[in-house]
Amino acid sequence: MTSNVPTGASRHFVLAAGGTGGHLIPAFALAAELHARGHHIALITDERGAAIPGKPDYLTAHVLPAGRFGKNPLGWPAGIRAVLEGRSMALRLFDAFEPSAIIGFGGYPALPALLAATAVKLPSVVHEQNAVLGRVNRLLAGRVDAIATSYNKVDRLKPKHAAKVHLTGNPVRAEVLALREQDFPAFTDDGLLRVLVTGGSQGARVLSDIVPDGLSMLPPALRQRLQVTQQCRPEDIEAVRMRYASHGIPAELGTYFEDMHERLADAHLFIGRAGASTIAELTAVGRPAILVPLPIATDDHQAVNTREMVKAGGARMIRQEAFTAKELAKQIQAMAMNPASLANAAHCAFNCGRPDAAKDLADLVESMSRIDLMDVIRVGEAAPRAAHAATRPQTATRKAAKDRAEA
Repeated sequence: MTSNVPTGASRHFVLAAGGTGGHLIPAFALAAELHARGHHIALITDERGAAIPGKPDYLTAHVLPAGRFGKNPLGWPAGIRAVLEGRSMALRLFDAFEPSAIIGFGGYPALPALLAATAVKLPSVVHEQNAVLGRVNRLLAGRVDAIATSYNKVDRLKPKHAAKVHLTGNPVRAEVLALREQDFPAFTDDGLLRVLVTGGSQGARVLSDIVPDGLSMLPPALRQRLQVTQQCRPEDIEAVRMRYASHGIPAELGTYFEDMHERLADAHLFIGRAGASTIAELTAVGRPAILVPLPIATDDHQAVNTREMVKAGGARMIRQEAFTAKELAKQIQAMAMNPASLANAAHCAFNCGRPDAAKDLADLVESMSRIDLMDVIRVGEAAPRAAHAATRPQTATRKAAKDRAEA
């Protein structure tokens, strides 16, 4: 999609995101796209987000109090105080930075920034990475000007907000997106089967417990061709190494792989969790997968994330309670005993990808400071281009609104 922003037009945007990779990876991808278009970007996050690897040098991070709201109501007053303090700090940042729009990526650190933006009527967008609308985005859905989604169907998104929904996809890292131009690695009847196993940033013990034994149960003709790369927790890595050695399966283990995109490029099959960034990267590159959703994920969103990819034929989902070595071996055989079946699953995964997610999201947020809000990708029926008006208040108007908001 081509942006109709005038060449050389430079504006300021504020991105607000929780401190995990799931929130920050798409935020960084959008920041890179906006930076390439000549805009200035600031980031609001927490201390984890400010220190996370991969943050671009040009992206200034501002740590604001956010507060958390657990099940115990005794902690809520402290959470409310933190949100209000963060909101006041965000208003001061907005007054100095003069943003054209605020974009939230979920997580509690996004809450004060978006509340400040809506209080002074700054154009605002929330981006939802998962197939279930997250808690903070649900709270803000009625206040913001646009809701960008990663899936065609998003649970817990109220029908009354449908008019402001735009399907953009979930932006991924540039080095991963570049792999989309490469073919699926050749997999033949007698060639290596390269398996990549990861469990998110901290690893997953269930994968360490189950995957080595599951791979050992494969028929000899397939087991003898395995080449495994697996991310493990530090406390698990030696036990996993011994288990693979006992099965005679060559495996490279690590707690963190800096070149994960290169390992994904070589992989024939992925086994792991179903976080939003994982799904976005698998579908961007086109890699078949066996997905084991995190059972304690809020609103079971990881299981819902698998829905589209599984339906298309690009992945198989196994609930953790059913994730046994025998079941894993069964599912791998169904996908990999026939090279054509694995290649077809890769093609199905590829077709689920949304490679223009960063560009489409950038088009959407750029449009927020003009009279018409550009309809990037409308979910459902075709909609007129100027579906929503979102004008940026003049400085004096916004200053007066800020004064009222702080009063």
